[in-house]
Amino acid sequence: MEKSITLKHLLIRKQQCIGLQFYTDKVVQALIKELPSPKWSKEFNMVYILNTKQNVNLVFEKFRGVAWINGNYFFQNNTLRNDNEDVDLDWFKKREKKEGYRKCPEEYLKKLELKRYANNTVKNYVSCFESFINHYKDSDLLDLNENDIRDYLQKLIKEKKSNSSINQTINAIKFYYEIVLGMPNRFYTIERPRKEEKLPKVLSKEDVLSVIEQTNNIKHRCIVSLLYSAGLRRSELLNLKVENIDSKRMLIRIEGAKGNKDRYTLLSKTFLKDLRLYYREWKPKIYLFEGPKGNQYSAESVLKIVKRAAKKSGIKMNVTPHVLRHSFATHLLENGTDLRYIQALLGHKNPKTTEIYTHVATNVFLQIKNPLDL
Repeated sequence: MEKSITLKHLLIRKQQCIGLQFYTDKVVQALIKELPSPKWSKEFNMVYILNTKQNVNLVFEKFRGVAWINGNYFFQNNTLRNDNEDVDLDWFKKREKKEGYRKCPEEYLKKLELKRYANNTVKNYVSCFESFINHYKDSDLLDLNENDIRDYLQKLIKEKKSNSSINQTINAIKFYYEIVLGMPNRFYTIERPRKEEKLPKVLSKEDVLSVIEQTNNIKHRCIVSLLYSAGLRRSELLNLKVENIDSKRMLIRIEGAKGNKDRYTLLSKTFLKDLRLYYREWKPKIYLFEGPKGNQYSAESVLKIVKRAAKKSGIKMNVTPHVLRHSFATHLLENGTDLRYIQALLGHKNPKTTEIYTHVATNVFLQIKNPLDL
């Protein structure tokens, strides 16, 4: 069938509607007129009818054998995550209530919790969405449209917000209208900024060893060593349990990492010696690195440990746990490790993400003679 109709979710005068998008065709137009109360939307530039189960079924029946119905935008398979970390909403409940401040709707939080989004994602979404709804403090959320969102995004651009921050804001807003209210792809026309293509910051091997040497104690030494030698994200380090260290196979099992994936990464022989000293001294029970009360170690503490050691080393660069992860990948590549193995060790879904390290690995550049030296 050459004819096709694309279904879209629309919200018109606070009513959920089915948008029908198609190229001009006399047969299709004639059948559209037979649907219940079809109307034309100038705003969305398409015909629409009320969104009811009966009307959805009627559309498929009416055009069977005449036109192909594209429901990719209309029907979405949003699977729930079953084995992600538990969502902690205590921070939200304990916040001080500012007078006149519009808080995130309860149903927004419930949906984030049900879909078991990572805690960092929950905090970022809530923060972005609350900034948005407080910008339109006196407006009904159902009255806001694409132009209102564009105006808000324009404000963020003038405030010099990064492209990634703006993209996250779009995701947080779309989550409310499309997931919480059940209207997938309502804001399908919102333009996204181009993704920034920044090269990762990388330390030399000598600088990494210097950072490790400048740590205060064996626990801090193990934290910095593990971030680098296993190429871990900070959250992965914090979620590591004692049982995840496999010294017989010299591997570390990472569970429920980004994208809800498990993987294995390398266990360094040099690090293992320090790790055994640390274990005998600190005796962690569940998590490999625990706080004073036996709870999970904090992300802020890990960041402070890395930054303090880097500062003592005299490194001018802003060194973070992720810089150590970038250094791990780059040094492996410089030593001839295949990109596919590096991708697996880092837990990258897309090989293009790993390919970025080819732009910072020095082994390729060292083989090229500078024209001034020829």
